[in-house]
Parts: sequence; structure tokens; C-alpha cells
Amino acid sequence: MALPQHGHRATKPRARAAPPSGGPLLFEDTSSGVPPMNSQNYYESGYNMGSASAGSQGPAGVNNLFTDPMASAAMMYGSSLANQGKDMMNKEISRFMSVNKLKYFFAVDTKYVMKKLMLLMFPYTHQDWEVRYHRDTPLTPRHDVNAPDLYIPTMAFITYILLAGMALGIQKRFSPEVLGMCASTALVWVVIEVLVMLLSLYLLTVHTDLSTFDLVAYSGYKYVGMIFTVMCGLIFGNDGYYVALAWSSCALMFFIVRSLKMKILSSLSADSMGAGASAKPRFRLYITVASAAFQPIIIYWLTAHLVR
Repeated sequence: MALPQHGHRATKPRARAAPPSGGPLLFEDTSSGVPPMNSQNYYESGYNMGSASAGSQGPAGVNNLFTDPMASAAMMYGSSLANQGKDMMNKEISRFMSVNKLKYFFAVDTKYVMKKLMLLMFPYTHQDWEVRYHRDTPLTPRHDVNAPDLYIPTMAFITYILLAGMALGIQKRFSPEVLGMCASTALVWVVIEVLVMLLSLYLLTVHTDLSTFDLVAYSGYKYVGMIFTVMCGLIFGNDGYYVALAWSSCALMFFIVRSLKMKILSSLSADSMGAGASAKPRFRLYITVASAAFQPIIIYWLTAHLVR
């Protein structure tokens, strides 16, 4: 028997269709335990998800931080303050010393250091003491052995302090206070010597191209002789100490006289028609000789107590 055309048909279960891409869900499906999704397939509360752990911030929070106009303005303001502080610091430092000029005195190499040490200990055979210039600018120490530097005085000062500590330790007289006193005394003597030299040049109206760094360099070269003297004293006793003291003192005096002579006495002709004419040549010579004669006294004062 034929079935009627409008009877009941067997139906299949319908698959749940996704909502249209353009419209929101009327009800949230929480049956699967998966957090609800919005139409763009992102978590609805991304920032809260990132900040779920205590003290941490997720990628969404970081993005919000960088896209926040207030945070960007604060970062720009902080960067501006940092740049202003750096400029002010460089300006204050430049008032007392020139960084570029200070770099000039440390422009050395191994070859220069070896030549300068030999010149300090054996200056008698050296002939040309004039500092060379290139376009009114003195050559760097690595290109001219006659140019003053601050590398050798700095390294020699540190070596002298270490050697003093070793000498005091050998004699069972080491203590931090004694070593600190030794270092401060050596530094104060250099400062006093430089200040006296500057005051003498000013009072005698001597116009020269000697700078404060030049005077510090020439005054600091005595540490090389002091190291040699203390070493000989520790190895050969008192006799070796006095022989080394005489040698290093004479060598340093000869070096100082020949070096400062090119700086102080050579400017006499340039000042002969100006205000520097009042400074007679013998006064300039007195400054040079007095500065050289003062070196053995300081060397003995700073080394005698280390060798007994």
C-alpha cells in the first residue's frame, strides 16, 4: 500500500550551527568548560588573564602600557630629564678639566712606555728634548717621547703603594692605617709641588704653554725613581738604597731641567716685548732648578721609612 505523500519522515539530529559572524551570541555556551569567546576569537578580558598571577603582567598588559599615551609621555619626560642631567654633569666636569685634553695624556702605547722609562733612568744620552707639534697641536705621547703623559705617573703611583705594602709586610709593620698614610702623603706632596709651581709662574708673570696636567706629569715621574730606590733597598740593603737614591735623583733632576727648560726658558723670546719682560731670565732659571732640586728631598722622604 502506498504511503501518503504528507506523512511523517525520519529526521536526523541537526548539527549545531555557528552563529553568523556578524552577530553576537544570545546565550553563552558554558557546557564545555572553555572560557567564553567573543566574535574576534580573543578572550574578553585579556588584561585580567595576564595579571592573574601575583606581581606579573601579561603581553596584553605590556601592550596596554606602551600604547597608553600617559605612559609614553612619562617615558619621554624621563628621557629628557636624563639627557639634561648628563649635559649638566659634562658641563660641570668641563669647568675643571677638559676630557679631550685628559685623553691626550693617556694616548700611549707599549713602545712609548719602554722608551720613556729608559729616558727617565738614563737621560744623559738623549739629545733632542723639544716637544714636536703638528699644526700648532702637540703630538700625542705615542708619537713623541718628549711629550708628557699621565699614564706612567698613574701606574707608577699605584705600583709604589703596592711596593710600600710589601715592604711594610716584610718588616712586620704593615697595617691599613700605615699604608693609607703612605698613599695620602705621596699624593699630597704632588699637589703641593704643582700648586707651588703654578703660584711661582703666576707671581713672576711667566707666560708658558705649561698646563696643570703637564706639571702633574713631570711631578709624577718621581714615582719611577722611588720604585727603583725601594726595590734596591729591599734587595741590597741600606747600601743599595743610597746608591739607587743617588742615581734616580740625579737622573730625575737632569730630566726635569732639560724638559722644563724647553717649556719655560724657550718662552722668554716670546715675552720679551710683552708683560713677561719683567720676569728676568734668571728667575725662570731659578724656577726650573728649584723644581728639579726639590725632587731628591721628596724621594728620600717617601722612601726612607720603607727600607730599614
